Order: sequence, then structure tokens, then C-alpha cells
Amino acid sequence: RGEGPSTPSRLLDAWDHFDEGLADRVMEESLAVRSIERSVEEVLLPALELASDRESREAERQLAFRWATGWLYASRRVAPPASRSQGVLLFDSSPHLDLESLHVQALELGLRRAGFKTLLLAFDLPPERVVRAIRALDPTAFVFCGGEATLEVVGRLVYTVRQVGSAAPVFEYREAMPVTGDHGIPSLGSTPIEAVDRLKAYVDSGRLEQTLVAGEAAEEAASQRRAAVAQNVRRAG
Repeated sequence: RGEGPSTPSRLLDAWDHFDEGLADRVMEESLAVRSIERSVEEVLLPALELASDRESREAERQLAFRWATGWLYASRRVAPPASRSQGVLLFDSSPHLDLESLHVQALELGLRRAGFKTLLLAFDLPPERVVRAIRALDPTAFVFCGGEATLEVVGRLVYTVRQVGSAAPVFEYREAMPVTGDHGIPSLGSTPIEAVDRLKAYVDSGRLEQTLVAGEAAEEAASQRRAAVAQNVRRAG
């Protein structure tokens, strides 16, 4: 070892050298001093943000996204069984192999590790297919995520949810909703740990403490991401 602590820039360097073994070691070293949740939020996701912001690095970016998808999937497979009776249904509107899709996968991993039953579905499924999933899971909450939602599909899904008889609240994650401000829905924030904490607070108390409406969350999230990316670029340099 002797290469310093696991950082987003070290993980990015592993991807830049197409060295999946080194990427594995960087995350293993992080897990020795951080929880999975913190390793995802402090190392993996910032490294992916760095990888996605560079031009003329398509091959490196594809490797990074595919490697991260596999890592998150493997971590989800070994997550403990659900310890809560509540379920969360996530509607993902992100494109395949996209930065937002990895943020969604990180959220699902965090929810599973927090004890929730989870189900992640594509945003554009026909309503009749969604009905069966809702009845099977009986979700405590619905979360729109992925950043590519449209008003038409959002309205159709919310209508389907209510037609089934579910009164579970609907939230958004990372600016997924096309409507903000007074007509927005409550936001869970912009990071997996924050979102999981807010959902746990809602489940445990019956209300979501310190809820941000989508417009406020979008402004705050954008500011946080700009600051984080700038800091990581300085570290990488």
C-alpha cells in the first residue's frame, strides 16, 4: 500500500490507467476506514463526477461507469436482509450507463443497508405493469429519481399510485422532478446518506423533518456539487 488514503483522485487515476484491480484496492482501503455509505459518498460518487466532467475521455468514462455499476451491484447483493417492514419504490428516469443512474443505484444501496425493502423500476413502464409492483411491495414511500422526468409521465405514475389506493407520499431525489417551487414535491436532498436519513425520519415520526421543496433542493444541490467538484479537481491536480 503506502500510496496515501483512498481519495476520489486515486480512484480516478485507476480508471485512467484501465486498472480495475487498483480500483478494487482503492475501495477496499476506503472500506477499512469508512462505512460503505461514506465510501460511496466520499470516494466513489465524487470520482464519478470527476470522470464525467472531462472531454475526450470517453473510454475511461465508460470503464468508470461500468466498474462502478458492478461494484454497487455486488455491494447490494451482500446487503443484510430487510429489517424494516416498510418498502420504498424508486422510479428511475435516468439513461442507461449514466452518472445519474449511478446516483440512483447508490441511493438504493443506502436504503437497503438501512433495512428498507426496495424496488427500482424504470420510469417509463406502462401503468398496468406498475400496479402489480405496487400491490406486491405496498410501499411506504415513492421516490422519483434520475433527472430525466417529464410532466406527462410523472402525472400518469402519480395517478396510478392513487388509483391503486396507496396514500404513501411521493418524494424526489436530486432534482428529478420537472416542476419546482410552490408546485414541487418534497425533496430528499442530493446525497444518499441525506436521503436515507430523511426517509428514516419520515417513517419513524410520520413526517419528514427539515423537508426542502424541490426548487430549494435544486439550488442547494447544484451549489454543493460545484463546490465538491472544484475541491476534487484541486486535489487531483
